[in-house]
Amino acid sequence: MKNPFSNYSRKEILAIGLPALALVAALFWAASLFVQPAPPKTIVMTTGAEGGAYHGYAKRYQEILKRNGITLELRPSSGSLENLQRLKDEHSGVTLGFIQGGTVSAVEGAGLMSLGSMYYEPLWVFYRDRNVLDRIAQLQGKRLAVGAEGSGARKLAMQVLAANGLDGAAERLLPISGDAAVAALRQSQADAVLVIAGMDSAVVKKLLELDGVRLMSFAQAGAYVKRFPFLSKVTLPRGAVDLVQDVPAQDVALIAATANLAVRDDIHPALVSLLMLAASEVHGEAGMFQVAREFPAPKDPTLALSKDAERYYKSGPSFLQRYLPFWAATLVDRIFVMILPLLALFPILKAIPALYQWRVTSRIYRWYGELSLLENEIREKYEAPRHAEYLARLDAMESRANNRPVPVAYAHYLYTLREHIQLVRQSLERKD
Repeated sequence: MKNPFSNYSRKEILAIGLPALALVAALFWAASLFVQPAPPKTIVMTTGAEGGAYHGYAKRYQEILKRNGITLELRPSSGSLENLQRLKDEHSGVTLGFIQGGTVSAVEGAGLMSLGSMYYEPLWVFYRDRNVLDRIAQLQGKRLAVGAEGSGARKLAMQVLAANGLDGAAERLLPISGDAAVAALRQSQADAVLVIAGMDSAVVKKLLELDGVRLMSFAQAGAYVKRFPFLSKVTLPRGAVDLVQDVPAQDVALIAATANLAVRDDIHPALVSLLMLAASEVHGEAGMFQVAREFPAPKDPTLALSKDAERYYKSGPSFLQRYLPFWAATLVDRIFVMILPLLALFPILKAIPALYQWRVTSRIYRWYGELSLLENEIREKYEAPRHAEYLARLDAMESRANNRPVPVAYAHYLYTLREHIQLVRQSLERKD
């Protein structure tokens, strides 16, 4: 004969275990929806001309990313506008690149995000004239070297000229830049050169050394900043170029765009964090126009700022990035989401014994309810013709109790029930 108290009730275990397992499986499935794939091991950056500032900074990024197990391929370009075209082309394979402030509109920037401004790129206006010029409008009718067609420098130069009513009708616009522009100004083939570059630019250094050439100090610098939100006012201090020769002989007010690090909006979030750390290392030093740790910064509002970059500016590197290598921080960040369902297991496991006890004892308690009703009926409303019916009901209860499989730990509940059934049976026999 089968002993009902020897084993656990498989039915009860399944009744509790299966829903619990289903809940845990659902939690893991939900968590998997939020787990990012591992970041790519190789990404491509569009830089600018080899030997230029963009390319030089990109090589420093390359070294930093290599230390963290990421290969950064550098792809030279003609400048900011070609960088923009490559970033917008989803088939180019390019993930990030430098874009000069003021060269991209909100519409053109669709699908791209900014990681912030990295450094200032002033607009330098070098000119030959007997008089001191301090306003762009004074260049009316002159021969102006404004940069090659399609270049970011030319686009910004044309914006500034247009704001001063110089549309090129009276001026002769020369599509030259770099050494060609330096030569044109030296040989009096150009009256002024508009250059957008950093202080370390070789072209800027050459122009500063030309005899008879002046550098324009923008008397209306504040007005440009108000008109063009992507511009800032910077100052080249007196003697900054040459203390001995006192070059320049007075402070020079300049207007400056910024070089912005742009990325495609499908970039892996972990790479954004790594790039922000690299940018802080590369561009965080003090310079001629910025104090230490002024860059990177969200100065140019043209492109939407990446949410991950925004968090970095507000809170700095994440806790994991502060104390773990990049690969370890990325791994922990990815598996953390999958740990959450495991944490949910603890309250579930804690609740299972109570649920199991409830499942085992609830039916016994229902039988106690039936037995109590029958006992009251026999005591208060006993009817002799129904004596056999009362016995049959007691026999049915006892049979269910005898055939109810329960764990050994709960067997005493059934023993007690059977004792109570026997007491009611004895009470019934006394009525006979």
